[in-house]
Amino acid sequence: MSSKITLVVATANKGKLREFSSIFAELPVQIVPVAEIVPSAPSVVEDGVTFEQNAKKKGAFAAGLTMMLTLADDSGLEVDALGGRPGVRSARFAGEHATDAENNAALLDALTEVDEDARTARFRCVLSLHDPWAPADQPPILAEGACEGRIAREGRGTGGFGYDPLFLVTEKGGRAMAELSDAEKNEVSHRGRAARALLPHLSRVVTQRLLDVERISRRRPSLLDK
Repeated sequence: MSSKITLVVATANKGKLREFSSIFAELPVQIVPVAEIVPSAPSVVEDGVTFEQNAKKKGAFAAGLTMMLTLADDSGLEVDALGGRPGVRSARFAGEHATDAENNAALLDALTEVDEDARTARFRCVLSLHDPWAPADQPPILAEGACEGRIAREGRGTGGFGYDPLFLVTEKGGRAMAELSDAEKNEVSHRGRAARALLPHLSRVVTQRLLDVERISRRRPSLLDK
């Protein structure tokens, strides 16, 4: 009997996969991207107007494809001076298929005339856990987290991904997210907080799944008895 449950993550972002693997390290789960289970899986159109809508859509789609326990997230940067943008379009702020560097450049350009005290922002994340074997009327389990900060005028640090070089974390004395160690980032990040909020629920689901596997394996007749 396997001692771990596969947890499919509905993302191709290697940075997010590393973060989830670290945060859930003590759980008996093997974290794999959806492409490892279904290599030809099409991309989901993220047309929701909220992080929750996109997370639920991505999770439901990936769980339906793989029929495995699935975790999806939608996260992004909300800048007060930009009315909450880029928000759900954080990965596409500079256009479809934009690189991190292009998105960062677009953000700096949009904030050129904004004074220091008005450059407040936050990272926000919503996680959606989907169990394809749960009753049809059972909704996904949701968790969310946020991290407050402000936007620098130039990038700092070499770690992280996305807007991390520009995001100065209030709780870390104004250090950029990209300057933090993995442990420090997981402590204060939006995704780390959402994952910790989800942790007891995920632990419960995984424990029950392992018990189900054990019960089924005990009922299965041994080949030696045939």
